[in-house]
Amino acid sequence: MNYPYETRFPESIWEGIKRSFKQGSALTRLIYINIGVYLVLALLQAFAWLAGDAGMEQMLLQWLGLPGEPRLLVSAPWTLVSYMFTHLGFIHLLFNMLWLYWFGSIFMNHLPGKGLTGVYLLGGICGAVVYLLAYNLLPAFAGAYHHSPRVIGASGAVMAVVFTVCTYLPRHQVYILLIGPVKLIYLALFTVIVDVISIPQGNAGGHIAHLGGALFGCLFSLAIRRGLDVTRWFRFRGKRPRRARKMRVKYQKKASEMSDWEYNAERKKRDARVNEVLDKISRSGYDSLTKEEREVLFKSGRP
Repeated sequence: MNYPYETRFPESIWEGIKRSFKQGSALTRLIYINIGVYLVLALLQAFAWLAGDAGMEQMLLQWLGLPGEPRLLVSAPWTLVSYMFTHLGFIHLLFNMLWLYWFGSIFMNHLPGKGLTGVYLLGGICGAVVYLLAYNLLPAFAGAYHHSPRVIGASGAVMAVVFTVCTYLPRHQVYILLIGPVKLIYLALFTVIVDVISIPQGNAGGHIAHLGGALFGCLFSLAIRRGLDVTRWFRFRGKRPRRARKMRVKYQKKASEMSDWEYNAERKKRDARVNEVLDKISRSGYDSLTKEEREVLFKSGRP
């Protein structure tokens, strides 16, 4: 039977995911990669369990987790990167991706968007280095690296993103359920304190890796303010999303027509005004803008 109206989907779900990955931002790609790795590992564990092999999780930890012993790291150097994309629990993945999405979105709006990938990767590596140094040099962990647990998870890399944003926009406010507006600088201090006091209570390696990622985020923020971007070699080279064409103003030949010099001067003046408004948002939040300032921001096309 032929129906006069037939619903056709323009593309399959898989094609939609591939298109979103190729054309999406660095934040979209990082979240996709973490979710994809988790799904692959979860399927491997499920098939292994059905086959009667209960040791798959431990084997995955040995292959992908970051060891605390330098000798083991030399034999598996890829774990410096693989550990920050490895999650063996859904809740662990969920909270890391929520933090990455929230603070990654702020990062994309106020800092070079492509730099997010570099901050994630270098922050995760910095967290790994701090973890290795702590387990091999601090007296509290003397000899512990021989039986230290393998570290996995994006927490150290995510902390680098979080602290980049918190250091770059310390007065920016976020709304927390049951608490209300909180400045990012206070949220950063609270997070550091929680990680420090949690070290003796379990998962010491994970908390130390968090602090290493946070350290990198602070240093990166200070460097970017001075014009130094150490992440330019760690950026995805995928296809850029198509941007809306900028409106071009065409002047007719009349008495009020501006010359090129006058047009450039007027444009520079408008850009300077927009930057002043954005700086005010960074200091006091969007709600502090006047009606005129919001109109300036709206006409500029900025978010």
